[in-house]
Amino acid sequence: MAINKSTKSMKKVTQADKNAEPGSKFELSRISEFSQEVKNEFNKIAWPDKKHTMATTGVVVLLVFMVSFYLGTVDLLLGKLIGLVIK
Repeated sequence: MAINKSTKSMKKVTQADKNAEPGSKFELSRISEFSQEVKNEFNKIAWPDKKHTMATTGVVVLLVFMVSFYLGTVDLLLGKLIGLVIK
């Protein structure tokens, strides 16, 4: 249902753009309509609670450390291997 509303408003803007003259003045009413639509859509966002945000942040930080440790180890080993091959 929200998709239909968004599609309709997009069609309105597209139709208005087609009817606008190339040198037409800046329309303040279109800006206020756009900002109102943005505000309405912003209020529909389902924000996560603090507990969920902290848990997912912890998972991301843990994965970053694990991947960086793995890549650092591989880099060190390959560097030493290449150093032995070059000597």
